[in-house]
Amino acid sequence: MNKHASFAGRLVFVGFGSIGQGVLPLILRHFAIDPSRITIVTADERGHDVADEYGIKFLNHPLTRDNFRDVLTPMLGAGDFLLNVSVDVSSLALVELCWELGALYLDTCIEPWAGGYTDPALSPSLRSNYALREQALKLKAAGSGLPTAIMTHGANPGLVSHFIKQALLNIARDTGLEAPAPTDREGWAGLAEQLSIKVIHVAERDTQASPTLKQVGEFVNTWSIDGFVGEGCQPAELGWGSHERHWPVDAMRHDFGTGSAIFLLRPGASTRVRTWTPKEGPFHGFLVTHSEAISTSDYYTVRDMGGVRYRPTCHYAYHPCDDAVASVHELAGKNWRMQPKVRLMSHEITAGMDELGVLLAGHKKGAYWFGSQLSIGEARRLAPHNNATSLQVTATVLAGMVWALENPRRGVVEPEELDFHRILEIATPYLGPLGGTYTDWTPLEARGALFPEDVDRDDPWQFKNVRVV
Repeated sequence: MNKHASFAGRLVFVGFGSIGQGVLPLILRHFAIDPSRITIVTADERGHDVADEYGIKFLNHPLTRDNFRDVLTPMLGAGDFLLNVSVDVSSLALVELCWELGALYLDTCIEPWAGGYTDPALSPSLRSNYALREQALKLKAAGSGLPTAIMTHGANPGLVSHFIKQALLNIARDTGLEAPAPTDREGWAGLAEQLSIKVIHVAERDTQASPTLKQVGEFVNTWSIDGFVGEGCQPAELGWGSHERHWPVDAMRHDFGTGSAIFLLRPGASTRVRTWTPKEGPFHGFLVTHSEAISTSDYYTVRDMGGVRYRPTCHYAYHPCDDAVASVHELAGKNWRMQPKVRLMSHEITAGMDELGVLLAGHKKGAYWFGSQLSIGEARRLAPHNNATSLQVTATVLAGMVWALENPRRGVVEPEELDFHRILEIATPYLGPLGGTYTDWTPLEARGALFPEDVDRDDPWQFKNVRVV
């Protein structure tokens, strides 16, 4: 992209936490936009100092079902852009408003109105990301040719979908599969089937640390605490592969939609899975629900004679920073009631990195991890107001905005539908070392050394063998 891309409209931020504060300097660096054409609408005073630093209008005015139209309508029109990096504001309501006004839209996850993740009046199925995505797909079907609305395009969900495509091409090259690069969904799904990809983990290990340790009654994290707690309290979810032979004891299917995913009757932040990254090696991650687990399994489904012939299992496997792990442990012990104090780690971080990538397994070479290994030192050199975790998100938000401006009439689009080459071209300079590593690790490595277990050693990549019970 050019150093300064053209953007003639107005830009409205909804929300201004760690991601909003981190992406603002990137936007001002890469877009020729006067700060007077940018407005921040948010629910508290976080980030007011950053807005003042850049001369951006800052409006502390929480959006609700009742007021969001009145607040936002005067700020948006044809050719403008709404960047939603909030929590507790309905993504679908904002998309519909943008379409009415002719504005473009991007978010990093599909959010319901406040309470939608934990409303006891809703069934676990209806509190899931699967259900939120199904609502978005209905909106997508009704909005062909309307202003582009990119949904779920941060690091994950978002960037990891582009990592998957690059990883598939790399595995095909390295296993001697001679085939042209796919150009559509059917082609990509067919390539994954040809390569015998059974499992895709979004495998992430955050090692960022600060001298200020977590205190009792405090939740600490390197990115949105409200966002992490919200998704962590949703049911554990995963895309469910066609090869799976074992049914988890507390698993449930949804009775609507594409059928690409299942959910467990437990919070995602209480469920652990085994995974692997190059720096960390094997570790336990939380099976926190993310929409990419659902959209990936759906996107790579191959249907035959009305049924599913091939579909990979896909899920998030997340080990946050160690203080966040301790925070989750305390949160669970309080029966998922939030601590009275929160602290977003940023300037006090002195060491560590965020190793974020995708682990594709089941092919001829075993397993292959492809992703970003971004240290806190490099993140700070690359962009202000970011740590390693936030920069992986904000770089992808920037890339998504560029793509939307270049493709302004595409209606609702998911990450898998964007040009992954274009996204990686823009985001890669901010991702630190980016590359792939093969491994012969499987979830059965060293299993049974201390206690005998009944495992299927003929198929080590079944979900049966990666879930910690």
